[in-house]
Order: sequence, then structure tokens, then C-alpha cells
Amino acid sequence: MKLQSMLSKPASAQCPAATHAVPNHYLSASLGLLLALAGGSIAVAAEWAPVPGHIMTRWAKDVSPGNALPEYPRPQMVRKDWLNLNGLWELAITKKDDARPATFDKNILVPYPVESALSGVGHIVKPEERVWYKRSVEIPKTWQGQRVMLNFGAVDWDCVVSVNGKEVGKHTGGYNPFGCDITEALNASGNQEIVVSVWDPTDVGQPHGKQVLNPGGIMYTATSGIWRTVWLEPVAPSHIASYTAIPDLDQEQVKVKIKAAGASANALVKVTALDGGQVAASASGKPGEELILKLKSPKLWSPDKPFLYDLQVSLTDDKSADAFTGYFGMRKISLLKDEAGVNRLALNNKPLFQYGPLDQGFWPDGLYTAPTDAALKYDLEVTKQLGCNMLRKHVKVEPDRMYYWADKLGLLIWQDMPAGGNPEDKRPNFERELNEMIDSLENHPSIIMWVVFNEGWGQYDTPRLTQMVKQRDPNRLVNNASGWTDMKCGDVMDMHNYPGPGMPGLEPTRAAVLGEFGGLGRPVKDHIWKDAGAWGYVSFKTPAEATEAYVGLLTRMRPLIAKGLSAAVYTQTSDVEVEVNGMMTYDREQIKFDATRAAEAAALLYQPQVAPKVLVPSAEQGVKVMWKYTTQKPADGWQAAGFDDSAWKEGAASFGTIQSATPWTSADIWIRRSFELQAVPPKLCLSVFHDEDAEIFLNGKHAASLTGYNTSYEAFPLSPDAVKLLTPGKNSIAIHCHQTTGGQNIDCGIGETLETKPK
Repeated sequence: MKLQSMLSKPASAQCPAATHAVPNHYLSASLGLLLALAGGSIAVAAEWAPVPGHIMTRWAKDVSPGNALPEYPRPQMVRKDWLNLNGLWELAITKKDDARPATFDKNILVPYPVESALSGVGHIVKPEERVWYKRSVEIPKTWQGQRVMLNFGAVDWDCVVSVNGKEVGKHTGGYNPFGCDITEALNASGNQEIVVSVWDPTDVGQPHGKQVLNPGGIMYTATSGIWRTVWLEPVAPSHIASYTAIPDLDQEQVKVKIKAAGASANALVKVTALDGGQVAASASGKPGEELILKLKSPKLWSPDKPFLYDLQVSLTDDKSADAFTGYFGMRKISLLKDEAGVNRLALNNKPLFQYGPLDQGFWPDGLYTAPTDAALKYDLEVTKQLGCNMLRKHVKVEPDRMYYWADKLGLLIWQDMPAGGNPEDKRPNFERELNEMIDSLENHPSIIMWVVFNEGWGQYDTPRLTQMVKQRDPNRLVNNASGWTDMKCGDVMDMHNYPGPGMPGLEPTRAAVLGEFGGLGRPVKDHIWKDAGAWGYVSFKTPAEATEAYVGLLTRMRPLIAKGLSAAVYTQTSDVEVEVNGMMTYDREQIKFDATRAAEAAALLYQPQVAPKVLVPSAEQGVKVMWKYTTQKPADGWQAAGFDDSAWKEGAASFGTIQSATPWTSADIWIRRSFELQAVPPKLCLSVFHDEDAEIFLNGKHAASLTGYNTSYEAFPLSPDAVKLLTPGKNSIAIHCHQTTGGQNIDCGIGETLETKPK
């Protein structure tokens, strides 16, 4: 089977060779019925139903014991023969330290988490509990003479695997795949009993992302136990354990290294790259050697043209042979200085602004586990539909098939390490899981940045860990900390600004990025997790209001790109539980604003940007700008052009406690100044640093209301009616700023908005 043909088929038709290799009696019965026959429990197949009580996605109706995520789970290393173990397993929940129970009194649909609706259980696992899974399976006779691997996509968190009463493996960590060679534990024939026991304390000193025992606000319901596909596959005694395929764009080559298990000194590997079924390059050598595939004028991978080369890999060793198919993409991610000497994120040696959502990866019916492969793909399709070219995978690691769809559809991914509390005694585990994450995902071209920490959550030894990640994977960028707790290392300076947008200051060796902004909330009746408690950073009632606010955010971002902003991450892909900040509702039934206008606004972000031409300077330009001001409530009409402000004080901008020339510490301040305009251009913007709410008047008339705060100067387009308030000659501007808590600042200038000019 060639991967290119696999990629051209819909998700439901993935890996036909793998499916055909399974004996007919496995295909003709549902997995639930198979369990009933193998496990001696005739009632198993009839005892599954989703747990009621919450909204569901449209894909939930496609989930059944015989059709639980049937796709081959490892698209970059596809073997011909395999057996999917998703479906109904028996389940027991005991005290943490209890021995294996005599009775398994429940059924669970694997691989959906115990807490989820689709598992059929819906039990919130407590730290003092242990979860036990059991099922029986018959090994196909055609596998005789081969090693049998039992593979787990992920199990959260600490698990022990036994086969026929013999322990075959242990694994700690909730996000990374692992496998057990179960050959020596198998009976000569007949049923083989698999038992998996899992302990998951959830949010006590382990990487857990946004899973918590008491969800609310921006933290969500936990996932415990098996939550990705489980499968069996036969391998030769001498076989390929893993590989790396590292593109080297500048040298027009890909470097491949094969790690083998059980190989002798005679083992030989062969690697072939294919383009549309035609051989593009080939190389042979020993396992562990770096094999170079030279690609003449390689086809590049990018969001616009996500071309993937097929990869065929084989190993021969005495009387043993192994083979698989995979793929790779030719792309390079780097920092590059633009014509002004500003560091930019660059793809394939060209600057590319990156924009997309903070992607939480939660589902109302499956929690951490998407109900179907089509659902997993849908989120990425909507992300592309809305004009995004990237996403930040937020404190969660997804199944391989999500990254496969990102590779196939063309989306750049910033991959977070799942956050944890990281007390000192748990730090070795955090670092092991971090390294395992990198190793398991390093062949995906879509992943272009590792994010070590988020907002200081469990943060420690940041420079050392950033360097550790860079050494482990020197071919990607590293973000030391997204938001708040930057430690002056890595490739980017990342700030968070809600609702924003904003940007950090420019630096000589790192790019400036906006790791989170937006958070525009809108609850949609009949599509929310709970009837009460919906939460968002900013709330809107109608799609029209939300659309105007969203487009406004992206419009105000464009001047920041001209100044040096390299990327921005909008919060977020979908609503999650009580958080209603999504582009989509939690059940993915509605895009919450006008998709066409959103895509049009996003498309302008990738055009060359031109900064507004300064007409009325502010302190941002480094000049001394004088205003009249008072902190005592003035008389009515204070904003009028002819108001007598002779009793007011005079001071230089800006006013406040943040980068300010004139101190302002009271709750309110009123400022006024006059300026001259030779002409009034048709498109103008205010450049305002406001902390917090500001009311702005031009020639005595209301021109703009700015709520909340920002952390640097930001361009706010003036409406056509506000522009008409200005005239050639002398004009006035007056501002009232109100502060509630924290730092404070106010200053304002005016600029001419210059249209984006295509190349």
C-alpha cells in the first residue's frame, strides 16, 4: 500500500490493507459481540449507551461498540497487519491499593475516557481509586512466528499491563504512546486475556493540562484511563522500532535514521521517497546510520500547498523482514530579519505571519477523545475555513491522526507541553514526558514550535529546559513560556493580552508574538454545557456584535504586524464546558460569527503591512507631547474645543504609572490638547495606550469609547462619522480615562491608515 493512495481517500476508508489483513470473523461481527463470544458475557454488546446529561456532537451518533475510532492510529508508520482493540471492555473501579478485583461489574467503550459520556460510564475518577480494564482476544493464526505488540495511543496516567495474568509492561504519563511485547505471555491458542490497571490522581503533581477534579472557568473535566486507540500488530523478530525523517531544505535532502529492535549485524534498511508513486530518492544502510535522500528541486510543504512525500521503509535481517509506509514534508522553520532588521518567523526562508486559534482539544461527548476521526478533522477544516494558517495546541498532546490531518490540510502547529504543578520531586517525570512528546511527534511537518511552559504554570529551570528542548530538536523553534513569565531565552518573546491585541517589545535575537488574545464570548442557547455559569473574557449577545468585535480585533492587529508582530493566537477554537470564548459552539454546530467576514479579515493579515502615517504624535514617537490635565472632575463642556482649561495643569504624555512621563495615580483623569491638520485623510486611526476605560472626543464630539486596557500603543480605526469631526486647520482632542485597579496609563495620537499593498 502506498501512502499517497491512502491520503486520497476519506477518513472512513483509511488503511484498507490493514483492514483486509484482519481475518473475516473479526470483520463480520461487531467488536462488542466479539467480546461477548471471547469473554463469556453475552450481555456485553447490549449494555452500552452514552451517558445522558450534556450536549453531544453530531458525530456521537456514529459511535458504537463495533465502530469506535476504527482508523489505523499511526499514519506515519503504517504496517499491513493489525487488529483494533477499540470497543467494549469490562471495567471495575476499586480502591487505589486493592488487588485485581474478582468481578468486573461494568462495561466501557474504549478508547473514550471513564469520565466521558461516550464511555458509557461517566464516573469521575478520584485519586484514591484505581480503574481496571479487561477483555479477551484471539490472536490471528496468520501471526504465528512473529512477535506480537500491544500498543496504546495513550493512557492517563500510571498503568500496569498484564496478559494472561503475567505483567508485560508499565507506563507513567498521560499523553504519549507506548507498546508492550506480549509474545512470551501468550497462550499457545485460544483466548488471550488483557488486563490494564490505571491510577490517575489528575491534578496532583503531574502534567495534566486543563484537566482538574473541580472544573470551572478555564479548567475542565478530567480524563482518566485509556483515551486513545489500543491495537495489536505482529512484527518480525528483527523489526523497526521507530525512525526520524528530518528535512534539510537548504541542502535539498531529507535525513532518515532508523532505530531497529532485535537486529543483527547483518540487518539492512532501505528507505525510498515517492512523489505520486514515482521514486524521488532512495538510500540503504545499517540501522542507526543517517541515510541521506537527495531530492532535486524538492516540492515544499506549506499551509497553501501542503505537499507530502510518501515514504517506504524496509528492514531485512537474515530470515526476518519488516516494512511500513509513512510520509514526510519538506519545510523549514526559522527566524529571519526583514528589511528593517526586525526578527520574523519564517517558513521555507520567507517571512510568514502566523495566525490561528488556541486549540483546547475538548469534546462534550468524548472529553479528551474526539468522537470520530471525521470530528477530529472537522476542527481543522473550520480553522482553515476561517482563514487561519496555524493553531496553538494548548497544554494537551493529541492522537497522531490530528497531526496527520494538520499535515494533510496544511496547518502550522505550536505544540504546548501539558502543564502541571511540578513539585520538585515530580520534575524528573515532567522532563521525561516532555522528551517523550518531542520524540513521538518529531516527524510531523505541521509542528513548527515547542512551547515549554504556559503562563508560569509549574514553571521552573526555564533556561535549562528550553536549551534541553532545543538540543533534542534543533530543527524547530522553542517558546520558553507563553505569556507572563518570559525568561529571556528561546526563539520568541510571547505575551498574552485580553481582549487585545498587543505586542511585546522588539528584541535583537527573538521574534515578538502574541500567544493569546481575543476571548470574545457569546453563549448560544441549546448549545452550551450548562444552562447557567457561562463564562467569557468579553460577552456579546448576537452574531453581528461578535463579528464586528472579531473583525475589529484583526483590523487593529495589522499595524502591530507592521511594527514587528510575527504571530497571534486567538482564544479559542470552540467553547469548552462553561467557557464560551469559542469560534464555534462546544458541540461544533455553529460558527459564532460570520465566517466569510472572519476569513476576509484573516486574509489581510498575511499581506505586506504598512504602519499608519503619524499625523498627530504621541509619546510613542519619542517626542515630548504636552497636554492640559486635571484629576478633579471638570465642569460640563470640558471636552469642547473652546473650553477654558487655563486652571488645568500641564504635563507631558504619557500619564500614569506605566512608562509614563507625568504621574497619575487617582481613579480618573481628564486631558486636552490642540493640534493642526493640513488636510483630513479619509481613513484615520487613533493610536492609544489606555489603562483602563477611555472616552475620546474630537472637536467636542464623541469619537470613540475604549473599554478595558491594553499594554502598549494600539491602533483603533476611526469610524467615517468620527473622521468627519476633524477639519483642516486647528482641532482639539479631549479624553477621560477611568482606572479601577493595577497599573494605569493614558496617551493618544492620530495616524493615517494606509491600505495593505499586495506584492
